[in-house]
Amino acid sequence: MKFETTNKTLSTFHFSSLTDIVMLLLIFFLLTSQFVIQTGVKVKLPGAKNNEQVTPSRAVVSITNDMRIYYGTQEIVIEELAGKLSDSITDTQDANLIIRADKNVNIEMVIKIIDTAKGIGINKFTIETEKESF
Repeated sequence: MKFETTNKTLSTFHFSSLTDIVMLLLIFFLLTSQFVIQTGVKVKLPGAKNNEQVTPSRAVVSITNDMRIYYGTQEIVIEELAGKLSDSITDTQDANLIIRADKNVNIEMVIKIIDTAKGIGINKFTIETEKESF
């Protein structure tokens, strides 16, 4: 039995294994991206034509249609808000409070949230809106 060994270079490169791997990765990322869950409280945000991107912040207060207040995902009462904000925000110079209020929420509730935050030294506020096309 005679075996031949040759040191020839391959003249063609087969892409079949590379394309299989790329297709499997593409399917994997498409499937797993569907399972990403956005945490937070669901509110119907008011619309704005000139909507800007919100800078990320640790302090997010949500107000639902039935006047429930959430700090992050935890339901709180307005009296607890000052303590929660002061615990989570250490540098009040760069602190930004994001307010996610339902579009049917009374403006008085939003003013109470802002007043509570100003009481502990937060001076930057962002009221989150959705992009609306006219």
